Formats: sequence, C-alpha cells, structure tokens
Amino acid sequence: MDWGLKNRLAQVIPSDGRCFFLPIDHGYFQGPTTRLERPGETIAPLLPYADALFVTRGVLRACVDPQNSVPIILRVSGCTSMVGNDLANEALTTSIEEVIRLNASAVGISVFVGSDHEHETLLNLAELVNECSDYGIPVMAVTAVGRELEQREARYLALACRICAELGASVVKTYWCEKDFDKVVNGCPVPVVMAGGPKCETEREVFEFVHDGLQRGAIGINLGRNVWQHDYPVGMMRGLRAIVHDHATPEQAVDIFEEIKSGKN
Repeated sequence: MDWGLKNRLAQVIPSDGRCFFLPIDHGYFQGPTTRLERPGETIAPLLPYADALFVTRGVLRACVDPQNSVPIILRVSGCTSMVGNDLANEALTTSIEEVIRLNASAVGISVFVGSDHEHETLLNLAELVNECSDYGIPVMAVTAVGRELEQREARYLALACRICAELGASVVKTYWCEKDFDKVVNGCPVPVVMAGGPKCETEREVFEFVHDGLQRGAIGINLGRNVWQHDYPVGMMRGLRAIVHDHATPEQAVDIFEEIKSGKN
C-alpha cells in the first residue's frame, strides 16, 4: 500500500484501528431530510466526537467550515431520488480533480448488488478505484439496499461486501445483521464499518447493535439518523464514541447518554 493511501486512511481511521464516521449525505436522494434541513447547524455540536464526515460536495462547500472540520469522506455517487423509479440507478457525480480540490481524505460510493443496475454500480466502483489509485485516495464502498432491495441477511451482505473488496475498495460500509454478522466480516478482506439503517426505537437498541457488531469484527460505524434525528444527538454521539474508542458496554453508553441528557456532563 502506497504511503499516501496509508496516510489518508490514518486520517479517517485513528491509531486504535476503530472509527466513527458521521454521514450527512442523505439529502442527495431524500432532499431536506428531517433535522438535516440546515446541515451546518446540525453537525456543529457533533463534529468534535466524529472521526470523519461523510458528505456531498455541495453541502461540504455550503455548510462545513473549512477551518473547523474533521477529515472528509466525499460522497461521489448519486443522480437518483426518492421520487424516481429506481434508487439503484446511480452514476459517478464527482471527478478525481474535484476530490483533490476539496482535499477529501477518502471517497464513498454506493453499489446495489442484486438490483437491475448491479453491473453499472459495480463498474462505477471499479472505475473509481482505478482513478483514485493513481492519487492514493481510499474508496469506501457502500453496500446499499435501496427501496427495491430490502435484503439485510448475512448471506446477501457477505456477498456484497466481498465483491466490493475484490473490486478494490479500501473500506466497506454495510448493515449489521443479528445472525451471522461475523461471517459477513470474516468473508471481507478489508475493514468493515456498520451503517445505522432505519431509525431505532431506543438508545439502548442502537448501543447494543453497535457493540455487538464491533465484538464480531467490524472496525467502526457510519451512523447518521440514529444520531442527528435524536432529541439528544450529543448524548448519542458520546455514548457511541465510548463504545467505539473506549470499548464501553451498552450499559455504560446508556449511562453516558443519561448524564448528557440530564445536564450532568
């Protein structure tokens, strides 16, 4: 692995080998998502606890302070929406020159294995890896399921993750699953980070699945809605960060959350 690629990976994955990415890219297909209408205001109290921000170039330029930021993972796929016919019909949206111009530490792209656009999205990944390899830029492949593919079982996730790794992704983002998640991670030769998925009902539910996934081999998380759509987002950030970087238990994370909520910390 080239020095530049190693260096950029180290920017988003700290020396303990674990990471907490904060995604705010939802608007690229959902529009003004609830509590993300003003992204800059939403993330201001959260950035101190994030290792990297997953964001589109438009929101990065318009809403993120270049003098007070964390490393950037730039979302570089899109061109579909919730009102369109098929969320999987994505294309590359951002040139390698733009990635470099914005000083991104890494890039992220969705792939839709098993969809009608499987071939196109996997080819997008392969072409992005080819371009980024010339400049030492890591690629995070996002094993999206979309509206048409509600497949979140280990067999499907393991297949999607392995394909992404085979095509050259440096990191793979995928969903946690209750059964056999360790097989998903063990079958993927590059690091795996967990997506947040649908908004959970309770804080403990989030803390428990994150803790379980880390115990079974994931290196970190990429959680958005379960943080910034919560009534106490800083409490969620700090509880999750404690699990990721301090090896806290779900119970300890709940205690941290409750202290923040009550104003004691």
